[in-house]
Amino acid sequence: MPASDSTPKHRYNASLAAAIEAKWQDRWESTRTFEAPNPAGPLAEPEKIAGRKKLFILDMFPYPSGAGLHVGHPLGYIATDVFGRFKRMTGFNVLHALGYDSFGLPAEQHAITTGVHPRENTESNIANMRRQLRRLGLAHDARRSISTTDEQFYRWTQWIFLQVFNSWFDEERGKARPISELISELESGKRSTGGTPWKQMSPRDQKQLINDHRLAYLADAPVNWCPGLGTILANEEVTAEGRSDIGNYPVFKRNMRQWTMRITAYADRLLDDLERLDWPESIKLMQRNWIGRSEGAHVRFASKAGDIEVFTTRPDTLFGATFMVLSPEHPLVDTLTTKTSVLPSPSIAPKRRRRAPRIAKATSARKRALRPAPPR
Repeated sequence: MPASDSTPKHRYNASLAAAIEAKWQDRWESTRTFEAPNPAGPLAEPEKIAGRKKLFILDMFPYPSGAGLHVGHPLGYIATDVFGRFKRMTGFNVLHALGYDSFGLPAEQHAITTGVHPRENTESNIANMRRQLRRLGLAHDARRSISTTDEQFYRWTQWIFLQVFNSWFDEERGKARPISELISELESGKRSTGGTPWKQMSPRDQKQLINDHRLAYLADAPVNWCPGLGTILANEEVTAEGRSDIGNYPVFKRNMRQWTMRITAYADRLLDDLERLDWPESIKLMQRNWIGRSEGAHVRFASKAGDIEVFTTRPDTLFGATFMVLSPEHPLVDTLTTKTSVLPSPSIAPKRRRRAPRIAKATSARKRALRPAPPR
């Protein structure tokens, strides 16, 4: 028998595997196998969901800043795909969705590197990622896929920001309320301003008081500023050497005016609502640590530049305090320091003899002074 005749007709190789995969992927797409019907609206098919339990699975959005997926992406997607398929086979109406986190620094930097417009480059990468995800055979509902650069998507993120900006947290009720209700209470005298009556305040002071209650506000805060990237970076985007993870540019600490969330106002609400979530305890513990609730006292220390307010969880130990350290970005540093008190840079500091022996000698002399005198 010729050697060629000994080869099985249907040997499972890469070519046959690709043909089988493509056949069933086409079948799933034509029969809309993974499309989850809605009870109402444009995607409504109520007859298909009667009596079925609902399950929503949302995968982590990949960054479409590269030409395609890397091997780490399927690691998580396959796990959720297995879980979703199991639930679907046990009767659940499973909505398994995935989108693309296309806003931000990675997409911008990739566009700078390639010289292609961010939208054109991003949409091309998304198209390739969708092709790759289909080849993996994942059970996503393609109709639900979104990109964060879609105008129909980020108009809602802007809307959410406006709701936060125009809200304040009422500690008595334990929830956010419209800022217009706060203004009404201040105007009527129902709520105290904590100082000058509302009607006696200037328009500028009234505006400042309202802004001091908004859940989103502008404030000067220390950030990781990277001139090379033209943006601020999160701590995890800065290497131990003080350079950007992307591009290896130098990063500097500086104060910048930026939008801030008044998260401490509703920290207790966040902690309380964690108990209502059906999450693993280890995940909820991470959230509690991130919120970082602590109980203590605000203490003011007098200085020639004005009071310095600190927060401490151990006010009982303050009587033993002998000095205070301010961060370099503290607003009173320039006032409290002088040219003579600023240490020279280590690179230009003059060499000096070590003073450790002198300190040791002084310590030994003190010990001798405390030592009881020998009997005469």
